[in-house]
Amino acid sequence: MSDDHTHVQEFFGARAADWDSRFPDDGPAYAAAVAELGLREGDRVLDAGCGTGRALPPLRATVGRSGVVLGADLTPAMLEAAVRAGRDREGRLLLTDVAALPLRSASLDAVFGAGLIAHLPRPEANLRELARVVRPGGTLALFHPIGRAALAARQGRRITPDDLRAEPNLRPLLAGSGWRMTSYADEDSRFLALAVRED
Repeated sequence: MSDDHTHVQEFFGARAADWDSRFPDDGPAYAAAVAELGLREGDRVLDAGCGTGRALPPLRATVGRSGVVLGADLTPAMLEAAVRAGRDREGRLLLTDVAALPLRSASLDAVFGAGLIAHLPRPEANLRELARVVRPGGTLALFHPIGRAALAARQGRRITPDDLRAEPNLRPLLAGSGWRMTSYADEDSRFLALAVRED
């Protein structure tokens, strides 16, 4: 396992037990972001880096019982917290690295990634792996329940020009990974970039 994986697992493993209680008001923001994915009943969707599975209930509500909802995360403690919260009833949880998904190519309609991009060790290659598992024309949502400036303030830092989520950086990163950005919003109340899988 790489140092990147160890760092991610240590960071989130130490915070998993009280993760949901630290951010109790994020539910509506997750539901609103999921609504913008354009999912339909019966669609197949992955929550990449699902953590405690906060996106799984709105994803399941959108695709219905005929749809497929998967949640993938690298940190066992986060998936255990998802099970304790009962979110495993909304989708199948996978302990796996989103950089090497155990899924067939073009097997999904969409990927949802909350707070994901900052934790990808090789963003272009990792986003290319997400593109691999999504059918052409499928969608990607990169989401955070607060915007870049609010997140930086929470973490006691400033936004830097090399921030991957800045539109001038994210648009070409996505384009180089098989995605075309279709919308971008960076507000105090949320960050949401939507992209379509290119042919």
